[in-house]
Amino acid sequence: MAFTMALAEKLENVDLSADILRRAVPQMSSLGIPVTPDNYAVWYEYFLESDLDLKRAIDRLISNKVEFTPEVNASLYKNFLQEQSPEAIQNIQIETQILINSLLNKVGQMSDGTKGFSSTLSTFEEDLAATPDIETLEKMINGLMNEVETVIKVNSEMEENLNAMTKEVNVLKDEMENLNVVAMTDQLTSLHNRRAFDSEIQHQISHYEETQERCSLLIVDIDNFKPFNDVHGHLVGDKVLAYVALALKQAVRGDDFVARYGGDEFVVLLPNTHFHDALQVAKNLRARVAERKLSIGKDNKLSLGAVTVSIGLTSLHEGDTHKSFFDRADHALLQAKNDGRNCVRGE
Repeated sequence: MAFTMALAEKLENVDLSADILRRAVPQMSSLGIPVTPDNYAVWYEYFLESDLDLKRAIDRLISNKVEFTPEVNASLYKNFLQEQSPEAIQNIQIETQILINSLLNKVGQMSDGTKGFSSTLSTFEEDLAATPDIETLEKMINGLMNEVETVIKVNSEMEENLNAMTKEVNVLKDEMENLNVVAMTDQLTSLHNRRAFDSEIQHQISHYEETQERCSLLIVDIDNFKPFNDVHGHLVGDKVLAYVALALKQAVRGDDFVARYGGDEFVVLLPNTHFHDALQVAKNLRARVAERKLSIGKDNKLSLGAVTVSIGLTSLHEGDTHKSFFDRADHALLQAKNDGRNCVRGE
């Protein structure tokens, strides 16, 4: 009996692996991803759907039309299947240094060619001042033609090299942009992460100082989140986080900025939005999250009930810093929790 079960399990695994192979390879080919052992391991896990963080990270890359360059593929492998490594960034640093050294070398060649041309012209001037004969003049003119051709050739080669280097620089720029998308993305929810939020909030403060356009901040915290993990396990907790993330993302405008701040906490920046308008947005978000009851398990038999959130709200003030702006919204969030949760409180 045990042998029969083991055999059935092995056959099931073989069938699963074959199914993933049939799905993964065409997908990788369509995205221009070489079917190397490391790359295939990433996409095997993606179609296996055992790592929700990996699946959401790749889904976000695809939705943002990010090119799966060797650096992006290596980053996915390192982040999800191995320990994190700065190898991709180091590779780009090395490539950039090589490019800079090559450029300096070419500039040096151009300078040498120009310097030699100037020296030849000075010599010709001295010869002309000495009243040369016809034979000497003929040699000077031929020499001048040769020098001009040399300078033109040097600069023509320089132009070709610069054009080639421009293409290399653009490739490096694209690779860095792709890496930045990965670095600024929360792996679990595919939202922006805290690093991206810190950058965006500072941008909004600077924008307000220049234009006086208001920006509002919501801090969203899932109520009683710990029991989801403690009772049902982290996979269920991850599904709750993903549900709230999707609800927030679907409820905001195109210019609004949603990020996972950490743990069960999210942040929403509302550019060009005054307090009273932001209050209505916050109320809509709270209602949208709470309107659906979540279920898990086969055939959704186990109900988790309604997931609710508490929201703290504030708008930018004159002289606000990153800290003062965030702390005011955080204090409002604490007030919402003290008032029974599943509500919105402002400054």
